[in-house]
Parts: sequence; C-alpha cells; structure tokens
Amino acid sequence: MGDQQNSAIHSLSVVIPVYQGERTLGSILAEIAAFTTESLTPGLVPYRVTEAILVYDNGGDASDVVIRELEEQYDFVRAVWLSRNFGQHAATLAGIASTSGDWVVTLDEDGQHNPFEMAALLDAAIAARAQVVYGKPTNPPPHGSLRNAASKGAKSIIDRLFVGSNASDYNSYRLILGSVARGVAAYSGSGVYLDVALGWVAGKYTTAPVTLRSESRDSGYSLRRLLSHFWRLVISSGTRGLRVVSVLGGIFGLIGVLLAIWILIVKLTTGIDAEGWASTVIILLISSGSILFSLGVVAEYVGVNVNMAMGKPAYVITSDPEDGPLGYRKTPRR
Repeated sequence: MGDQQNSAIHSLSVVIPVYQGERTLGSILAEIAAFTTESLTPGLVPYRVTEAILVYDNGGDASDVVIRELEEQYDFVRAVWLSRNFGQHAATLAGIASTSGDWVVTLDEDGQHNPFEMAALLDAAIAARAQVVYGKPTNPPPHGSLRNAASKGAKSIIDRLFVGSNASDYNSYRLILGSVARGVAAYSGSGVYLDVALGWVAGKYTTAPVTLRSESRDSGYSLRRLLSHFWRLVISSGTRGLRVVSVLGGIFGLIGVLLAIWILIVKLTTGIDAEGWASTVIILLISSGSILFSLGVVAEYVGVNVNMAMGKPAYVITSDPEDGPLGYRKTPRR
C-alpha cells in the first residue's frame, strides 16, 4: 500500500494571498517554478506543483500589474481578483476555493516562507497520514521581539482558555489535503478563523520543521489588524468564552452576597450603620463593569451569527478590472 501511494505523483496547488507583493512576488514565483516538473521529497515521494493561485486583495500598490505579468510569464500561474480588500484569511479561502490539486499549500507573499520546504510538509503528511501540516519554525519569526512575544502570548492564551486547541501550532505556511481545504473554503463563514475551521473537519494534523527567512518588505499588519486577528481567533474558537462569562457572573454574584451578609452582621452586632459610600460605589462600578464586559462578549458571538445568518460573504471574486468596463479606454469621438 505504501509503495503504491508513493508511486503516484502528488499534485500541489500553491495559494498566495497578495496584499502588497509588488517587490516580492517575482522572486517567489521563480522559486516555485522549479517544482512544476516532477520532483522528489527527501522521503522519495514524487510531487509536482500544478498551479499557483495569486489572490489579489487590493493592497494599494502595483501588485495587480505584477500579477498580470506573472500570468503571461508562467503558464501555471492563475490570478483571483477580489472586489475589495477582505483580509488575509478571506483571500486565502478564495484562493483555496479556486484550486484543483491533491494538496493545497498556503504561503505568504513576503518571502519568509521557502517553497523548497513544501517537500518537508508533504513528507510529514504522508508519514503521519495527516490532513493538515503546519510549518513549525525552528527560528524566531522575523517580525521583531515585541510582535513575536505578543503572538506567542496570544496563542498561549487561546490554548489555555480553549481545551484541545492547537493554536500554538497555527502558521500561515501549511499543507492541507485538497478535499478538506476546498470543503472549508466552501462552508466557512466570514467571521471564522481559517485554522479553527480546519480543526473542525480535519481528522489529524501534524507539524514539520521549517526555517523562516527575512521578510523582503515591512509587515502589512497594523496594531488594529493584529488585535482584530486575535479577536477573530477567540470568537471562532468555540463557546468557551460564554462559559467564562457565566463563571465571571457567578463569582461577582457570590461576592455581592458575601458583602451583603457582612454588612448585615456589622449592623446587627455594632448597632451602627455600615459606613463607606466609596466601597459601595466601587462595588457598583465593578459589578456594572463585569456586566458590560459580559454583554460585550455575548454581543460578539451574536454578531458573528447575525453575519452568517444574513449571508455576509467571506469574499467576492470578480474578473480582472482591466478586462471589464473599468479597464475600457476612452476613444475620441468623431
């Protein structure tokens, strides 16, 4: 069985969400082109990259021009044009939905992911019979110590809050079984974190060591985007957040009951009124704050469900703007 499996050529579809890849896409595609003929992994598994899907996410630079040039240069390159900027996760889903390979590889446009290591991801998938393989960096990501610490801390929080989560292994350099990837792309809602959605349907995942290279440009993620990224991960990681709200409400309710009993005992034993308007105000502020926080978390969950119920799309694919009415050239009237 193993010999038969290894004798088949595994087809790989590479998906690259493009936000500001004007200066980096050319070199990445040149590296990928080397694997469009039959190659062997270190474990002697034959594979070939059959297509590279470039998803234009309206980054504001000249990436669209570069994508058109790459389509002309390489016959394995296909472009997917989004109607506006939807973000990296939505762009990745749009690219995945457009693939046809046995496996889907997702990697970033900034050059930090080495296409040569796709072979290591495939070997790990075959060895572990896993449907999802995450690249596990052997060196610190090239984002700066503050962002790296924040990312590691955020994933650690998710792992502790949501039992069974594998957030610490999440990485945008991944290999996904094609049928699983396209199924997730078809059914994931607009507010769902991609890796969480993969965890819902993938039977098994594993990791493979990769070495991150220096980014060829500055990160496109602002603080607001990073916080939004983290919050989407929290909200889509299950309903455990609602349980935290319930526990929080129970704790403050118990504290309120104990304080009321204490004040009553003081009043009955000392014969004087309980003093402390300040403490009363503090209690009111703490309790009202916890209520508002709890309502905010609940509202986030409701908002995600409302968006899905309304049918809000995660992305919309259009044609190349230069091929449609927006690209028409004006001709002088006679």
